[in-house]
Amino acid sequence: MAAETAVARGTARLVVLGSAGLAGGFSLIGAEVHADADPATVEAVLEDLVKSGDEALVLLEAHLAHHGGPWLDRLRNEGGRIVITELPPLPAPQDYAPAVDEVVRAVLGPEALK
Repeated sequence: MAAETAVARGTARLVVLGSAGLAGGFSLIGAEVHADADPATVEAVLEDLVKSGDEALVLLEAHLAHHGGPWLDRLRNEGGRIVITELPPLPAPQDYAPAVDEVVRAVLGPEALK
Protein backbone atom coordinates (compact mmCIF):
# COMPACT_ATOMS: atom_id res chain seq x y z
CA MET A 1 0.00 0.00 0.00
CA ALA A 2 1.62 3.20 -1.12
CA ALA A 3 -0.57 5.33 1.13
CA GLU A 4 0.66 3.68 4.33
CA THR A 5 2.12 6.05 6.87
CA ALA A 6 5.29 5.40 8.85
CA VAL A 7 3.20 4.85 11.97
CA ALA A 8 0.95 2.32 10.25
CA ARG A 9 4.06 0.37 9.21
CA GLY A 10 5.45 0.68 12.73
CA THR A 11 8.50 2.70 11.76
CA ALA A 12 7.97 5.72 13.99
CA ARG A 13 10.87 6.35 16.31
CA LEU A 14 10.58 6.14 20.09
CA VAL A 15 13.17 8.55 21.49
CA VAL A 16 13.92 8.91 25.21
CA LEU A 17 16.09 11.63 26.73
CA GLY A 18 16.80 11.69 30.44
CA SER A 19 18.93 10.33 33.23
CA ALA A 20 20.77 7.07 32.63
CA GLY A 21 18.61 5.27 35.19
CA LEU A 22 15.37 6.31 33.54
CA ALA A 23 16.53 5.96 29.95
CA GLY A 24 18.15 2.57 30.53
CA GLY A 25 14.84 0.87 31.08
CA PHE A 26 13.51 2.16 27.79
CA SER A 27 16.49 0.72 25.92
CA LEU A 28 15.19 -2.74 26.87
CA ILE A 29 12.12 -2.18 24.68
CA GLY A 30 14.16 -0.89 21.76
CA ALA A 31 13.86 2.85 22.30
CA GLU A 32 16.48 5.21 20.97
CA VAL A 33 18.02 6.37 24.24
CA HIS A 34 20.05 9.48 24.98
CA ALA A 35 21.17 8.87 28.56
CA ASP A 36 22.20 11.79 30.75
CA ALA A 37 21.05 14.18 28.04
CA ASP A 38 21.31 17.92 28.54
CA PRO A 39 19.23 20.68 26.92
CA ALA A 40 21.72 20.98 24.03
CA THR A 41 21.29 17.26 23.28
CA VAL A 42 17.50 17.66 23.32
CA GLU A 43 17.74 20.48 20.80
CA ALA A 44 20.12 18.52 18.54
CA VAL A 45 17.91 15.41 18.58
CA LEU A 46 14.75 17.41 17.87
CA GLU A 47 16.43 19.29 15.02
CA ASP A 48 17.52 15.96 13.53
CA LEU A 49 13.97 14.61 13.76
CA VAL A 50 12.56 17.65 11.99
CA LYS A 51 15.16 17.56 9.23
CA SER A 52 14.88 13.78 8.72
CA GLY A 53 11.11 13.91 8.32
CA ASP A 54 10.71 10.96 10.70
CA GLU A 55 7.65 10.47 12.84
CA ALA A 56 8.47 10.08 16.51
CA LEU A 57 7.26 9.92 20.06
CA VAL A 58 9.78 11.78 22.18
CA LEU A 59 9.82 11.22 25.94
CA LEU A 60 11.71 13.84 27.96
CA GLU A 61 12.50 13.65 31.64
CA ALA A 62 10.73 16.54 33.38
CA HIS A 63 13.80 18.73 33.95
CA LEU A 64 14.58 18.62 30.22
CA ALA A 65 10.97 19.20 29.22
CA HIS A 66 10.84 22.35 31.33
CA HIS A 67 14.11 23.78 30.03
CA GLY A 68 12.70 24.91 26.68
CA GLY A 69 14.63 25.75 23.57
CA PRO A 70 13.81 26.82 20.01
CA TRP A 71 13.18 23.32 18.61
CA LEU A 72 11.35 22.10 21.70
CA ASP A 73 9.10 25.16 21.72
CA ARG A 74 8.46 24.92 17.97
CA LEU A 75 7.47 21.26 18.08
CA ARG A 76 5.23 21.74 21.09
CA ASN A 77 3.39 24.55 19.32
CA GLU A 78 2.96 22.92 15.93
CA GLY A 79 2.12 19.32 16.85
CA GLY A 80 1.95 16.73 14.12
CA ARG A 81 4.37 13.98 13.31
CA ILE A 82 6.62 14.52 16.35
CA VAL A 83 4.84 14.16 19.67
CA ILE A 84 6.65 15.28 22.81
CA THR A 85 5.69 14.31 26.32
CA GLU A 86 7.44 14.34 29.65
CA LEU A 87 8.30 11.67 32.17
CA PRO A 88 8.49 12.10 35.93
CA PRO A 89 11.96 12.10 37.46
CA LEU A 90 13.05 8.61 38.48
CA PRO A 91 14.17 9.49 42.03
CA ALA A 92 11.01 11.44 42.97
CA PRO A 93 7.96 10.46 40.89
CA GLN A 94 5.63 11.41 43.74
CA ASP A 95 6.78 15.04 43.41
CA TYR A 96 5.87 15.20 39.73
CA ALA A 97 3.03 17.43 38.59
CA PRO A 98 2.43 17.57 34.83
CA ALA A 99 2.12 21.00 33.24
CA VAL A 100 -1.43 20.19 32.16
CA ASP A 101 -2.49 20.32 35.84
CA GLU A 102 -2.16 24.11 35.79
CA VAL A 103 -4.35 24.35 32.70
CA VAL A 104 -7.02 22.12 34.25
CA ARG A 105 -7.06 24.23 37.42
CA ALA A 106 -7.27 27.44 35.40
CA VAL A 107 -10.26 26.16 33.44
CA LEU A 108 -12.10 24.14 36.08
CA GLY A 109 -11.02 25.85 39.30
CA PRO A 110 -8.43 25.22 41.99
CA GLU A 111 -10.30 22.22 43.45
CA ALA A 112 -10.57 20.34 40.14
CA LEU A 113 -7.76 17.86 40.78
CA LYS A 114 -8.38 17.07 44.44
